[in-house]
Amino acid sequence: MYTKDQVSQLKQAFWTAFGQYISPHPSADGLKINWINYKTGFKHLYFKMQADHRSATVSIEMSHPDPDIQALMFEQFQAFKNILKVALNEEWEWQLHGQDEYGKTISRIYKNLSDVSVLKKEDWPALISFFKPRIIALDEFWSDAQYSFELFR
Repeated sequence: MYTKDQVSQLKQAFWTAFGQYISPHPSADGLKINWINYKTGFKHLYFKMQADHRSATVSIEMSHPDPDIQALMFEQFQAFKNILKVALNEEWEWQLHGQDEYGKTISRIYKNLSDVSVLKKEDWPALISFFKPRIIALDEFWSDAQYSFELFR
């Protein structure tokens, strides 16, 4: 069993290692980018990578407080579903109006990897191999698709 401080240190060490590993890779537009804190340029629209003691998830998260606007954002992504699938080279889960860990209504498109732990250093290669190609693919997709989301800016 880990203390809260140990958990925090292990998570920080993982994200630091991941950041160092992926930082030499430029964005699809050829720019330096903060991959861990990816900025879509749109309020309430995030590309997130999360890892805990059981699993890891990479997602597109829409958190607009107005559920109708959130649904419109989700529909806009649905219009790009085939392009997104080609960019990611796999199917992801689609969830309209679910709940996050704080009970807030969100919509998300995500891929989950189970049976891995950010607390086990031996799982870090699997986590890095899970996150890296997916966040890079999201960036490549977003490089072109973002212009179709201008009404949400």
